[in-house]
Amino acid sequence: MLDIIALRRDFHQYPEVGFTEFRTASKVVEILTSLGYDVIYGKDALDGDSRRGLPAEEVLDEAFVRALRDGANVDILEKMKGGYTAVIGILKGKEQGPTVAFRFDMDALPIHESIDSDHFPQAKGFRSKYEGNMHACAHDGHTAIGLGLAEKLSDRNFSGTIKLIFQPAEEGVRGAYSIVQKGMLDDVDYLFCHHLGTGVPLGEFHGGASGFLASTKLAVHFHGISSHAGASPEKGRNALLGAATALLNIHAISRFSSGSTRVNVGVLEGGTATNIIPQHAKMLVETRSVSEEVNEEVERRVKKIIAHSAEMHELQHEIQVIGSAIPIDCDLDLVTLAVEEARNIEGFSSCKNFGDSNSTGSEDASFMIRRVQENGGKGTYMIIGTGIPAPHHHPKFDIQEEVLPWSVELLERIARRTLT
Repeated sequence: MLDIIALRRDFHQYPEVGFTEFRTASKVVEILTSLGYDVIYGKDALDGDSRRGLPAEEVLDEAFVRALRDGANVDILEKMKGGYTAVIGILKGKEQGPTVAFRFDMDALPIHESIDSDHFPQAKGFRSKYEGNMHACAHDGHTAIGLGLAEKLSDRNFSGTIKLIFQPAEEGVRGAYSIVQKGMLDDVDYLFCHHLGTGVPLGEFHGGASGFLASTKLAVHFHGISSHAGASPEKGRNALLGAATALLNIHAISRFSSGSTRVNVGVLEGGTATNIIPQHAKMLVETRSVSEEVNEEVERRVKKIIAHSAEMHELQHEIQVIGSAIPIDCDLDLVTLAVEEARNIEGFSSCKNFGDSNSTGSEDASFMIRRVQENGGKGTYMIIGTGIPAPHHHPKFDIQEEVLPWSVELLERIARRTLT
């Protein structure tokens, strides 16, 4: 029998950021295979051209070698080389029935984990072994829950098909779209996604979540001409100045009466020395809105500002979409079903259809839910509460591990109720 807490701690020690989840995904394939699942992974599980924000080749290669060093199965890993780290486990029941899917994200964050003695993973000896990477958003727990569910359903005592989707690169909303584009959601009748924490306390459960924002993440490069800043400044074309012009005007975009918006230039890099006109500058930008249409308009304005800023300073530029998400619209009957099942579990003392406050983040599971709904199916995004000593994406983030077996039991109850 799988030890869900031990699994979570193992994944926590080896945190891998988006599209480098080689060790994690390899372990998932091994366990699903041992449980009798048909397993789809590598290039068969996602569309390579639809991946967003793919790390540089040298980063992928380094992570691949690291995973081999840390116990990943070489035969499995070969099919994932180049960042093909999605895993789909499929199991057919004893009789015909619907296809029910659950999604679990696997990736970590580029954060240095705390070494303070009061940080639980440090105190218990399962702090990150990969300095600079950390599971600071509970995806280690999500992956362990998914495998626990896989084991519970391995008796095939249900009617229909279970599909377990282990997704890379949720952070930065990058990975789900490529799985959707590969057609992995096209046969799904019911889709259940979830997240641990998000400010909801231990013992509380929400059958649905609302308020997720549409978002677009952009990587922008400005290309100019370097020159001596003192001797011949007029011969240079200052890429950093063009990027700075764009930054100021992006943050001056007006608000919208038709829906709240967010815009942020999170990174601005350029230049090599005080006496050299910068030849290159890089900018990372995100837009968000409660409305998909408004977000598209903000994105259009951002791109226009970038183009005109580049033209003003006689620069070349390029823009790449490195992540995106759309709002989530949960189906109320699945929300209600999930709440009814949660009420049967002793650990959940407060069960609500939706929480008191909306999320203001973004989730690329939105593309999966949208595809299922477009094909006549239904989906929801659930919140499973757990106390956290620090916010998500913080060096001292952690979860209360007792929530893990409760979550497995909840998802099993949901699966068996819908697989009829």
